[in-house]
Amino acid sequence: MTGAGSPPTLRSRLRSLRPAAFGADSAGKRLERILGSPNFADGVFQNPVGARIRPSGVGKELAKTYLEKEARALRSPAGTIPVYPTTLAELATPPASGLRLTWMGHSSVLAEIDGRRVLFDPVWGDRCSPFAFAGPKRLHPVPVPLASLGPVDVIVISHDHYDHLDLPTIKALASTDTVFAVPLGVGAHLEKWGVPPSRLRELDWNETTEVAGINLTATPARHFCGRGLRNQQVTLWASWVAAGPEHRVYHSGDTGYFPGFQEIGAEHGPFDATMIQIGAYSEYWPDIHMTPAEGIQAHLDLQGGSPTGVMLPIHWGTFNLAPHPWSEPGEGTIAAAADAGAAIALPRPGEPFEPGGEAVPTDPWWRPVAVTPADGWPALPAGASAGGGGVETSSAGAETADVASSGKS
Repeated sequence: MTGAGSPPTLRSRLRSLRPAAFGADSAGKRLERILGSPNFADGVFQNPVGARIRPSGVGKELAKTYLEKEARALRSPAGTIPVYPTTLAELATPPASGLRLTWMGHSSVLAEIDGRRVLFDPVWGDRCSPFAFAGPKRLHPVPVPLASLGPVDVIVISHDHYDHLDLPTIKALASTDTVFAVPLGVGAHLEKWGVPPSRLRELDWNETTEVAGINLTATPARHFCGRGLRNQQVTLWASWVAAGPEHRVYHSGDTGYFPGFQEIGAEHGPFDATMIQIGAYSEYWPDIHMTPAEGIQAHLDLQGGSPTGVMLPIHWGTFNLAPHPWSEPGEGTIAAAADAGAAIALPRPGEPFEPGGEAVPTDPWWRPVAVTPADGWPALPAGASAGGGGVETSSAGAETADVASSGKS
């Protein structure tokens, strides 16, 4: 230990040079909770089943995948992404059914549940990166300014990767009186950024906290963590169940497919709606992100094997984080849902909808602005159209981004 007047250690000097976006390390009682967690062993948090958390395969193959000219063109929209012109009046009017979801892009969702408002993984920043000048950039603007969103009862964070835990957004929200529900260890980042400890609820898997009449349970996920140059696996990642008096929803965060979805569904389901990650997948990291087909299977598992409720695909469309074509997650979700007989919602960013209502959006809004496949678009299930007109659009710069430059997704 460094005594008074002693020169700082090399480690402390290096730590003082870290960007603020790297967050903070856990210490004290928070670290004690981490070390005592049944999900922490051998110095790291463990996945519920084994998972490779770093890209597999040969580096040259991965680099070639990213640099190939034709593939790069497919990874970005060919036109302007339509953003729904969300009005404050819409968000101020209570949902008739008691449940309304508004996908803000990527994994950010405002869930209005039985008179309360839950904001999942809010990312309003321009880049999901520790730096303002580099890293994956937004492909469309945020649908609603953060200051215009209105009061939120609780903010739920799934894990500490940059595309889910955004420094500028958290700093803006730190001045409110909103409570944050986060996995173990993530609270250290938020405290460093100005969120008082009294407004933090830090949960291990299968722990529940109640905020404003909503029960929030951190449930297992198959992923990883880390914001610095080294990934030390000392903050937890989670999926979340949010249950009100009448309605319940599930947010997957980031996860690979695993049998735990069935267990979560048996314990907490069925759900009126699920929000499931279906983008940023790759054969190079198959254990930590799901394909659309796996996402639909996870939805079925959560519903006890029955295609009930509505699945909202998330974690796609907003940032370029993987080598697959930009439109592929949406198209894959349509195909997998049709095969399973599952109901899905396909809102434009910012488009509110009620999962139990009659006006659930199902049109593939991305087709008019995506690169058309060489063999054309697949036929749509009955009831859907390839339209996208009648909605105001906002401009956005399409920019490819190497997933290795962000380090997290």
